[in-house]
Amino acid sequence: MDPRSLLATRPARALAALLTLAALASPIPASAQAKRALTHEDYDGWNRIEGPVLTRAGDALAYELRPGDGDATLVLRALEGGDVEHRFARGTGQRFSSDGRWLVFRVRPHEAAVDSAKRAKKRGDDLPQDSLIAVRADDGSTALAVADVRSFALPEEGAPGRLAYLLVRAPEPDSAAEAEGAGAGAAKEKEKEKEKEEPAKSEEGGGDEAKKRKKDRGKPGTPLVLHDLTTGSEHRYEHVTWYRFSKDGERLFYVAVTPDGAGDGVYRVETATGAVTPLATGEGRYRAAALDEEGRRVAFLTDRDDREADEPAFSLYVDGRAVVAPGAAGMPDGWWIGPDGSLRFSRSGERVLFGTQPRPEPEPEDDTLDEDKVRVDVWSWTDDYMMPMQLLRADQERKRTYLAWVPADGGTVTQLGSPEVPDVTVGAEGDGAYAVGTTDLPYRQELSWDGRYADVYLIDVATGERQRVLEHLRGGLARLSPEGRYLWWWDQIERAWYALDARPGARTPVNLTAALPYPVHDLLNDRPQPPGPAAFPQWSEDDRWMIVYDEFDAWRVDPNGRTRPEPITDGVGRERGIRFRYASVDRDEDAVPLGRDVLFSAFDTRTKASGFYRDRVDGRRPPERLVWGDVRYSTPTRAADADRLLFTRESFTEFPDLWVAGADLDGARRVSDANPQQAEVRWGTAELVEWTSNDGIPLQGILYKPEDFDPEARYPMMVYFYERMSDGLHRHQVPAAGGSSINFSFYVSRGYVVFVPDIPYEVGHPGESALDAVVPGVLSVVERGFVDPARIGVQGHSWGGYQIAYMITRTNLFAAAEAGAPVVNMTSAYGGIRWGSGMVRQFQYERTQSRIGGSLWERPLLYLENSPLFAADKIRTPLLMMHNDEDTAVPWYQGIEMFAAMRRLQKPVWLINYNGEPHGLRREPNRKDWAVRMQQFFDHYLMDAPPPEWMVHGVPAVQKGRTLGLELVTEAATQGGDGPGGR
Repeated sequence: MDPRSLLATRPARALAALLTLAALASPIPASAQAKRALTHEDYDGWNRIEGPVLTRAGDALAYELRPGDGDATLVLRALEGGDVEHRFARGTGQRFSSDGRWLVFRVRPHEAAVDSAKRAKKRGDDLPQDSLIAVRADDGSTALAVADVRSFALPEEGAPGRLAYLLVRAPEPDSAAEAEGAGAGAAKEKEKEKEKEEPAKSEEGGGDEAKKRKKDRGKPGTPLVLHDLTTGSEHRYEHVTWYRFSKDGERLFYVAVTPDGAGDGVYRVETATGAVTPLATGEGRYRAAALDEEGRRVAFLTDRDDREADEPAFSLYVDGRAVVAPGAAGMPDGWWIGPDGSLRFSRSGERVLFGTQPRPEPEPEDDTLDEDKVRVDVWSWTDDYMMPMQLLRADQERKRTYLAWVPADGGTVTQLGSPEVPDVTVGAEGDGAYAVGTTDLPYRQELSWDGRYADVYLIDVATGERQRVLEHLRGGLARLSPEGRYLWWWDQIERAWYALDARPGARTPVNLTAALPYPVHDLLNDRPQPPGPAAFPQWSEDDRWMIVYDEFDAWRVDPNGRTRPEPITDGVGRERGIRFRYASVDRDEDAVPLGRDVLFSAFDTRTKASGFYRDRVDGRRPPERLVWGDVRYSTPTRAADADRLLFTRESFTEFPDLWVAGADLDGARRVSDANPQQAEVRWGTAELVEWTSNDGIPLQGILYKPEDFDPEARYPMMVYFYERMSDGLHRHQVPAAGGSSINFSFYVSRGYVVFVPDIPYEVGHPGESALDAVVPGVLSVVERGFVDPARIGVQGHSWGGYQIAYMITRTNLFAAAEAGAPVVNMTSAYGGIRWGSGMVRQFQYERTQSRIGGSLWERPLLYLENSPLFAADKIRTPLLMMHNDEDTAVPWYQGIEMFAAMRRLQKPVWLINYNGEPHGLRREPNRKDWAVRMQQFFDHYLMDAPPPEWMVHGVPAVQKGRTLGLELVTEAATQGGDGPGGR
């Protein structure tokens, strides 16, 4: 096939063809002919594992195999009696019944069917919809199949076999009368009577208001079906918008929104019989429903009692009783219940926590024509937040509510939050005697250039009275212990953990880690700001101890500071260079258990081996190793009612398949095989390498080598970096088209060596720091003799892109470079906006990643020194950039500045802008296109492959949408100086 013949094809077809053509560019060693190299076509067929779930007894497992593109497969696997496996095409959202007898899941429509419907201009509910399937877990046979299902739910602990599901569409008129509950036949008869009795509303006056009230109730719901998988019986309830089981499954609560409002309300169903009890009904809005811990009671908001008002106010109901009505005792004057606030019970169910807010002023009447309105943003130096941040947060601020609570059986409202102290959390999951409140209002301007600060208050939950206990806390994060007895926080200045007793009269801050023999802060912090902790702590049961960490080991500390800290891991971590951290295996655990063995993850900071140890928080024995190896483990999850753990294990060569084991990780065995096709592909190896930087700092990095590596051969090498990445030595790289960067597995499979060095930084000199770390690392690999020094490429994105842009102004080591979304001019970027957050970028240079350590006026020369734009005339390396016009992190004009400079200097440079894409690519077609372009670019410079059309002649604007320019150009076409250029 002549590559140039692709010029006339549509872009999508051209890309698909080039996915195959790209396979021709890489040489295949004779010793590896039995296996093939990865191609871009492999991305679609490589699976990931999603949503793994165990039965409560741990005797069966279900998970989803999701390919890079195409329909997924749901796998049901028995873990006892032969490991029998059943597969279900397009299954997703899997859940086991509480007794493990049934597996319930949705089946997505074929992707091809959805695509076809979209081409036919169908939208929303008119598109093909999910189906619901329930199968028997023992043999995979189908027990229930239902089309057009929006969602489903199962009880968490009881009522095995009971299932609720919500349909996408309302029933046909002739079957509606068969339904039960809200919106059934009686409601329809009432609607017909109203139509007979009421005169037609005119288009003026009351008719419009009625339409408005009808509209703001929301779209009518759809049928909810309660089905018993054991008996096959079922009950249907109409116009449902929300539903939830009690934990034991004996009750089902739902909210209904009916077409005429007559059946609007909140209902309770006794699931054993299907009997319905209305808790509150009548036309209105019903929002934010929440159940207590056991699901015996439901709380919700409704404005049904105030529907005649222009702006109806919400009341808070518990079951069928209003416990907070408008103007309730304890509510601040002029306030109401916020319609957009959260709602929940405390852990005991004795309190209901909800949000209040000042009642907004009515919108003023305004009959100004739209084209006559002034639209203006006024930026003021006195603003707390920059205007872009204000605009992003405007809707959130309009809807902001402030925490209050009321006894679940009714009583006086106690207001806890306020505009002055807006963020409040009650201890002990809502049952605590004290709450912690924080406010950053006095310090919001500092956020632009320094960091977050906050004042911290302790609030008496019974009275709402508050006391400021911390002022101008850097980081602004203070929390209550699980049982609410202590306030604790990280002091960035003191580099220590602190706590204080929340009780009045005992509120003296205690430095919990002052007596530890080793520092507890992050020793690798090299940013111009105080360091964070080595790790975040946990609390033991009953708030007895706080568990803190130094660089390696775990310690238990007395939150009152009366006794000295005691080692948990007995110094084994420091002795062996192992980093210990507690591993929680129970999903609902909020404190570390005492009196029994628990798991600690363990990571060798030098070799990168890892595993798990067993220890006791309240014991005095050394930790005991359970598993260990040159692999990477996920944190295990325990089955709810059995000592069976589920986890993944991976390495560069081993996909993170699922494994199961006993409570001590004994008897571990793999129970999935997501990508057996990997055995057919040339893969490679990953090894740790070490060298010394130009500053004399010992460094580590990862070196990936092709399969059947020949030390006598000379390989091209790709270099990739960000900051420190060597801890990811055993991370698996699934072949995929990434959103910004090269895929290591892909390049190694195709005959490249890939080098990933660590980089430490000196404040004020980030660019030179990168150079001083990376170049010696690259040269140390070259000295081994198997890398061709004339065929070294470098690629990175964002911060990595910046460092590459800097390096190519200082070294000609690289034959080709790709710098994605690079900052090239720190003087212009300093005052730019991160449009995703609305923040001005000053903080990034003064305090965080860009590491200048001062303002533009304090350190102007450092901003110039670290800006590659001002040394663009020194560049001798062909440069490819991707910078997209909707980048909300790095202003895309930074890429334009570099492109314009190199173009002016007549140096080979290309800028790829994917229209409408942000900092990293999201759309899969663009990801694949970028993967192809990067390979073409590097293959041309490092493997002597023909260049593509876009590198030789570009893609003129008049050809946009007609060709992608991916076609390879023959050698003859590039004669006479018309090639892509070189160093």
